[in-house]
Amino acid sequence: MTTSTSLRRAAVFGASGGIGAALVQALISSNDIDKVYALSRSPAASPSIDHPAIDHPTVEPIAFDLTDEASIAAAVARIGSPIDLCVVATGVLTLPDGTGPEKSLRQIDPAAMAQAFALNTIGPALIAKHVLPLFPRDRRAVFAALSARVGSIGDNRLGGWHAYRASKAALNMLIRNFAIELSRTHRQAICVGLHPGTVDTGLSEPFQKGVPQDRLFTPAVSAAHLLRVIDGLAPADSGGCFAWDGARIEP
Repeated sequence: MTTSTSLRRAAVFGASGGIGAALVQALISSNDIDKVYALSRSPAASPSIDHPAIDHPTVEPIAFDLTDEASIAAAVARIGSPIDLCVVATGVLTLPDGTGPEKSLRQIDPAAMAQAFALNTIGPALIAKHVLPLFPRDRRAVFAALSARVGSIGDNRLGGWHAYRASKAALNMLIRNFAIELSRTHRQAICVGLHPGTVDTGLSEPFQKGVPQDRLFTPAVSAAHLLRVIDGLAPADSGGCFAWDGARIEP
C-alpha cells in the first residue's frame, strides 16, 4: 500500500482464515497503518492466526460471531471510531457440516441455503451496518467484502452452486445499496466487493483441479493483490465488484 491512502486504522473480519490472516500480516507491514483489529470467532485459539503478526503491538485480536448481531455490535464498539479500512474476509463455499455446493437444482436444501445466506450475505451486511457509521466524513475510507466472480449474474455460463452463487450475488447487491447510501453523507468513502481469485486455502482446496499454477495464489499473494486494488480505488468505484487484478466484474 502507498502512503497516499492514509489508512491509519484497519479492521479485518475473518482474520483467522487464510486470506484474513494474510491481510493482517500485510497490513502490519505497511507504514500507513497505526492499528489493525483482527476479528475472528476465537482469535486467541485459532491456529491460522497464531503467527508473529498477532503478537505485534499494532494488532488487537477481537472475538465475534458472524451469525450474532449483538456479538458483531459489541466487537465494533471495541474498535470505536474512526475506522479507515474494513475488510470482510469471511464466507463459505462448503458449509461447516461438509455440505458442498449443489451441482443441480435437485440438491437444493432450504436449511443449507439459509445457512449459506447467513454466512455469505447477512453476516457481512450486519458488519457493514455497524462499521460504516464509524467512517470519517472528512477523508477517504474503504469498506471491502470478499465476493466471488461466480456471484456475477451476467458472467454465469455454467450454472450450479446455487446457494453460493445466489448468496454472493445478493452480497453484491447489498454492497451497491450501501455505496449509494454512504455517498450521501461520506463523499470520499468507498464500498466494494472484491474477488480474490482462486486462493490455496481450505475453502478452495476441493475445487483447485484445472486451475493454472500461475492463477492459484498463496494467501500472501492474494492479500497483496487485494490491498493493491484497494489502494487504487476512487469514490467513483464505490458500489462495484473488482477482481484481484483490478478488473471490474460484471453485475
